[in-house]
Amino acid sequence: MFYDDDDFCRVFIPQWEKQLIADGNIKRNRPFRMAMSEVITILIAFHTSNHRDFKNYYKGYIAKFYRSHFPSLLSYTRFLEVMSKAIVPLSSYFSILKGESTGIEFIDSTSIKVCHYLTSARDKN
Repeated sequence: MFYDDDDFCRVFIPQWEKQLIADGNIKRNRPFRMAMSEVITILIAFHTSNHRDFKNYYKGYIAKFYRSHFPSLLSYTRFLEVMSKAIVPLSSYFSILKGESTGIEFIDSTSIKVCHYLTSARDKN
């Protein structure tokens, strides 16, 4: 998964940065330690895992078992800050992966009971 993410980021990010419009303010644009492809890989892997919350996944799984795969792993709070910068590349990556639309769509019409509907005395009249 990482190699595919990395190949995409090597092509997409330079093209995307060329098209960004500056607002006139001078901003620091230092690259962060982790590559964007590493951030995207961690985010995709979280959503394909059985973990329920990202904090336990990142601190208890990635940081313990996969630190050797991510040598410049960020702290959890810093990763949360960087994660917002991955929205556009991640969305573009998913739009490329989904392929071309065939025009055939499927909708699951199974009803889902969200809560128990309570009737009041006023509703009964």
